[in-house]
Amino acid sequence: MTAAPADLLIDRPAMTDGAALWRLAKDSKTLDLNSSYSYLLWCRDFAGTSAVARGADGEPVGFVTGYVRPDRPGTLLVWQVAVDSAHRGHGIAAALLDGLTARLAAERGITDVETTITPGNTASERLFTSFAARHGAQVGREVLFPADLFPDGPHDPEVLYRIGPLNSAAAH
Repeated sequence: MTAAPADLLIDRPAMTDGAALWRLAKDSKTLDLNSSYSYLLWCRDFAGTSAVARGADGEPVGFVTGYVRPDRPGTLLVWQVAVDSAHRGHGIAAALLDGLTARLAAERGITDVETTITPGNTASERLFTSFAARHGAQVGREVLFPADLFPDGPHDPEVLYRIGPLNSAAAH
């Protein structure tokens, strides 16, 4: 498992974190920004399948949001990952992902992770391929949503990364 810097706490988001998660997503300049309302709902309804990294002051400096797929209860779909620009490069995203999947493996028996990444997002590609390597898992890729499915203007295709099965012993 990747260790977060010692002054960070990784835990579940609270509803009161919704605004901070929205700001982190907005400031990332790479994530599709959803409404602030959606982040508030996410922190209420999907806190159990998401994680937040808090700085020494208790404020969120990074997050990973996800949900367990209804038709695949052993699969966590990671929706978004963001780390504040001042805290990047310290392994926080990896620690968030490792911590969340370890918690959900213990609580819900997840064995696989899925996420979508747009071509050229090398930071996300590295994050998830290194996650797979740490967990002794295979990575499969296929286009899930071609560009022409997006109704709101130009959008890159979303490539589905299927990672699994996770080997919890490999992460230690």
